[in-house]
Amino acid sequence: MVKETYLGVDVSPLTYEGIISELQQKMARNEQSTIIAVNPEKVITANRDPQVKTLINESTFQIPDGVGILLASKLRGGKITSRVTGVDMMGKLLDFAASHGHPVYFYGAKEEVVTKAISEIQKERPLLTVAGYTNGYEKDEAALVQRIHESGAKILFVALGSPKQELWIKRDLVNLPNVLVFQGVGGSFDVFSGMVKRAPALFRKFGLEWLYRLASNPSRIKRQMNLPIFLWRVLIGKK
Repeated sequence: MVKETYLGVDVSPLTYEGIISELQQKMARNEQSTIIAVNPEKVITANRDPQVKTLINESTFQIPDGVGILLASKLRGGKITSRVTGVDMMGKLLDFAASHGHPVYFYGAKEEVVTKAISEIQKERPLLTVAGYTNGYEKDEAALVQRIHESGAKILFVALGSPKQELWIKRDLVNLPNVLVFQGVGGSFDVFSGMVKRAPALFRKFGLEWLYRLASNPSRIKRQMNLPIFLWRVLIGKK
């Protein structure tokens, strides 16, 4: 897989199906994989913080979660043809786990959020094996890692916010040799629980979730300014 690079940050050009296909092959070889979502805001942050850039570039799959990444690829004549959002990637992994019998573990968020998310997920995927869960307030990291290891989980979703979740994965991946897929999922548990509503389908279809979130919460304007800054830098870099 040849990755595309924007302002020094790698992005995987694969679709959901392509990622699942590669994960199947890696799991068959007992290889661990990590998935991280990349958007313009995260790229800008990575250019200020070398640690964040390293975390992203060392991941197995850097999914193009953000219309800005898609636009940048088009500007560069790249091969990224569609967004791969973190929450939808988690949904695809849950479907994959349910159909192939891979136990999953949920770590992060508030107790009521993670338990509600699991309940809603299992309603839609009754064949899914939930190996266990832990809310995001566990202070004994060693005990948590041992609990996950003993659960038999093959896929782990970590919802601690970025870059905290990626730092946790990097730190404990070696201590969880039986977990083969790690995904940092940010606020996805909130979405699966139904406590946070996603943008309407029409907004998602055209990559305008950012506009919907901005209209719902105008205080996000400073964060959304990262999109034109990112595209300008990519364009200047192209020239």
